[in-house]
Amino acid sequence: MTGKKVGYVRVSTAKQSTERQLADVDLDITFTDYASGKDTNRPKLQEMLNYIRDDDIVIVHSMDRLARNLDDLRKIIKTITGKQAQIKFLKEGLEFIGNKSPMSNLMLSLIGAFAEFEHSLIKERQMEGIAKAKARGVYKREKSLTNEQIANIKQQISRETPTMQVNKTRLAKEFGITRQTLYSYLKA
Repeated sequence: MTGKKVGYVRVSTAKQSTERQLADVDLDITFTDYASGKDTNRPKLQEMLNYIRDDDIVIVHSMDRLARNLDDLRKIIKTITGKQAQIKFLKEGLEFIGNKSPMSNLMLSLIGAFAEFEHSLIKERQMEGIAKAKARGVYKREKSLTNEQIANIKQQISRETPTMQVNKTRLAKEFGITRQTLYSYLKA
């Protein structure tokens, strides 16, 4: 075998540990993303996809580390196998080598669909929990901005005239918040 063993690791934030994912696997190179798996726009994922060549083996701890939805998962696997490389998921015990494994492709669809369904249920339970906490008055989000920054924004907005409007999108970007958050601060 002439290919390299390429690891891909993903955690959502830099505060999370990557150690448990591929700690005991002998790899030639590892690509680690500190980003959400909500889409495929992740720098190290793209770098890894550009790096792999014929006969390489991409090793990932589990499917949810590679993608959160079935469409993205299939697309990434197709990209990898299209480069004559293979991909292994350790947790699920699955390996994909192009279209040579119909059983693996069936398992991908089934497991991927269940993972996507599970993620939806988790989000639903999270939203229900937040709604209940809000109803009890115990859910409080921390402010993104200090009181001084909020006052600064309100002062800039107060200078608006019919002929000179403040660009709220620019203002939100300047303070590192969304426009929706900016409008929430203006209402409060």
